[in-house]
Parts: sequence; structure tokens; C-alpha cells
Amino acid sequence: MTLFILLLMPLLGGLLAWYSERFDADLPKKIALLSLLLCWLPLIPLLSSMPFDASSLPNSQWLIDESYPWIPFFNINAHLALDGLSLLLILLTLLMGLVALSSAWHEITKRTGLFYLNLLWTLAGVIGVFLAIDLFLFFVFWEVMLVPMYFLISIWGYEQRHYAAVKFFIFTQAGGLLMLISLCALVGIHYQQTGILTFDYLILIQNPISGDLAFWVALGFTIAFLVKLPALPFHSWLADAHTQAPTAASVILAAVLLKTGGYGIIRFVLPLFPQASIQLAPFMMLLGVIGIIYGAMMAFVQTDLKRLVAYSSVSHMGFVLLGCFALNIYALQGAIMQMLAHGISTSALFVLVGMIQHRYHTRDLNKLGGLWLNLPKLSAFGLFFGIASLGMPGLGNFVAEFLILVGSFEQYPILTIFAASGLILAAVYSLLLIYKTFFGPIKRPHDSKITDTNTKEWCTLISMCFILIYLGLHPQPFFDLVPITLMKLNFIAADIGALL
Repeated sequence: MTLFILLLMPLLGGLLAWYSERFDADLPKKIALLSLLLCWLPLIPLLSSMPFDASSLPNSQWLIDESYPWIPFFNINAHLALDGLSLLLILLTLLMGLVALSSAWHEITKRTGLFYLNLLWTLAGVIGVFLAIDLFLFFVFWEVMLVPMYFLISIWGYEQRHYAAVKFFIFTQAGGLLMLISLCALVGIHYQQTGILTFDYLILIQNPISGDLAFWVALGFTIAFLVKLPALPFHSWLADAHTQAPTAASVILAAVLLKTGGYGIIRFVLPLFPQASIQLAPFMMLLGVIGIIYGAMMAFVQTDLKRLVAYSSVSHMGFVLLGCFALNIYALQGAIMQMLAHGISTSALFVLVGMIQHRYHTRDLNKLGGLWLNLPKLSAFGLFFGIASLGMPGLGNFVAEFLILVGSFEQYPILTIFAASGLILAAVYSLLLIYKTFFGPIKRPHDSKITDTNTKEWCTLISMCFILIYLGLHPQPFFDLVPITLMKLNFIAADIGALL
């Protein structure tokens, strides 16, 4: 029961952290740290056996496959499975959980037990999304991860936190409702065509539904995932949520919650709806290109640091959407790498913004400047993650965007050329962030009480630096994991041939 234990760790740890607050206000964060560290234990045997040989795996895909009856009347099972794609994203989730915990260690001082309960349960919901193979169970976890995130924003956020939390919840719940309708339609059509009532992904993928309704069902799933990605025109909740959320919630939101949208497209939309995916591809890629350019242009007109980083996420997630629907193995590899690299670099930027706000009580670019003289270590980290965000060669973001553009150019050269312009725009807003924050004229008098990065902050940020460098210089181990997943995407585009 490796995967079920992995799920139970943060769930039980959250309850224990909540209960422990009555004894000591500092005890919940220690229990949360222990819970996250224990989550790594079930994965150690798996990680020690890397690299994996796909030919030796059962079904040539799943590293771990666990299933137990849940609602037999509807053939719904508690079916969890782990493959290369979900393993990468779960490792990202656990790592960013530790980063979020580091950010909240001194920032969160009120209702600490409830805060760490919601933080751990959000992570548990995300892990469940990456593991669930029964579509009904997937939907349950999809909804579970939203509720604690709503509380993280609405209770521990800033001035407009209630508005931002409600907007986040309405957008994501609307997407969830559309997913539920599409899920029921998929199961119903599959039952009519095969006589088999099932929610199991492994059975549904063997007989993809056909007919005109398949396109609309696929579109429903796609829109639900686009809301979470987010892509235009479903993106407006993101900037408000990031701006008002505490730093730890922004880290989780940027690093892993957005990735559930890209994961859903790769895991469910492409293999379950092969023909509909080919029909949707040009329009979805156009949305991705528009998102890349729009997000970048919105980023460099922002004066709030958090909103600037939030809109940069819209631009980066446009690359993910472009890579997913390019229907090319290189672009898909790039989309997955973009999810990993963006999760690290953008989360680090949110951590830095939180550190600046904690020290200067402002995120306004017009009130900052010249921080390098007072905070050289913090500014050096800001420079590194700023150039990582713009796609500097040698870092993970560059590898991801390069593969996406190479994979997309073969079939959609004009769209790819416009998407490449997003790299120039990314340089504009990234350099603007660096100059206005760390260089330029000093706009605030030096306060001797304001200190540079402490040991905890330095260790957190330097570890993220090394991960980005490793992704950029030696990405092959990550690429080796992904084909184990992608070989099961058995659709063929007419003009491309056998893609996977």
C-alpha cells in the first residue's frame, strides 16, 4: 500500500498539526515538517532503483499499481498508479511543500495549527490528483485540493483576500462542474458503445469513444484543465489569488496547483480523445501563443511584484499548452520540463517577494530600488531566478522552451514564430524586475534592523538554484522517465505519423 501510505501521511499529519496547537503554537510547523519528510520514505526504494527499464515494467508503464474496491455498484475503485510523469510531479510537490513550509516558518503566527492542516491537505489533494487512475477518484481529489487552498487565501491572505479567495473558488468550481459533466458523459457514451460501465482509465483508454459527442466531451475536459493551467480567457483569478495569498500558498499555487492542468491534458485529454485532440490542436495552440504574449505584456506593466510574477506564470503556462497540443514527442517532453522548471523558478521568485515584503512591508516597484547595496545575498538570488525566468541557456527553463519551440515548429511554424517572441518579452519584464528592485536609485533609507538572508532562507534558495542548474545541464534522467508514460499515448496525427 505504498501509494495509499503516501496519501495518508499529509492527511494524518495535518490533523495532528491542528490538534497540537492547543499545547504549543510552534508545534504544528514541526509536525508538518516531520510529515513532509516522512512522505519521502515510501519513494526511497523506487528512487534507488532508477533508471527504470520500461521493458521490465508491468504494462510497460506503471511503476506501482494499487487498486481496491470502493463503490462496487458503479464499478468505482480506489485505483492509484504511479508512472514516470506522476513520479516527477509528486517529487516536485513534496519539494515545494518543504519550500512553502520554510516560507511560512516565521511568517505565519496566528492559528498555526489550522494553517498547517490546510497546507498539508492541499498537498495531499495534489498528490491524489497525480496518482488517481479511476476518473471518479480523480475528480474527488481535484475538488479536495481546492477547499484548503481557499482557506489559506481567505484567512491568512492580505487586504483583498476574501475577494481573491471567492474568485479563485468560483473559477475552479465552475471548471470542476464542467469536468464532472464531461466525466459522466464519457462514462455514459463508453457504456453505450461497449456495454461496460467503468470509471477506470486503463479500461477507457483501450476503447476511446467515437462520434460527434466525443469532441464536445473532450472540449469539456480541456476547458476544465485550462481554468487551472490557467490559459486565456480563464486566467483572471490567478493574479488576484497570488497577490493576496501568503507566500507559502503562492508557492504551492504556482509550483503544483497550476501543473494539475497540464497533467490533466497529457494524462486524460490526449489519450482518451485522440481524434478530438487533433481537431482541438490548432485552436489550443493559438490560445497558448496568445497567452504567452499577453501574459508577458501584462507582466511588464505591473508595479506590484507579486502581480508581475503571477502574469509571468500565465506566459510560461502558455508554453505548456503549446507543447501539449503540438502533438510531438519533443514538444511534450518540453511541456513536462517546463512544468518542472517553472515550478522551481517561479516559486523561488514568490519566496523572494515574500522576503522583501517581510523586510520592507511593500511590494511596490516604485518604492523599491537599490536593494543590492543593503541585501547583496538576497539580490544575487533575485538576479539568478530572474534570468532563469527569461530562459537563460544552461538552466531548466531554456531546455523546456527550446524543446517546445522545436517540436511545434514542424507543424505550426507561424504560430511558433509568434510564440518565440515571448522569449524577448520575457527578457523585458525579467530585466525590469531585476533593475527596479535590486539596482537603480535607492528609494528607501538603510535600516540596520533589516538583515540579509538568514541560514534557513539561504539553504532554501541555494537548493532551488542547484535544481535549476541540474535541469539545464543534465536533463536526460528526467527525459528517461517520461517515455514510460508517453508510449501509452497511442494517437496518430494524419500529417505527423506515429507520434509516440
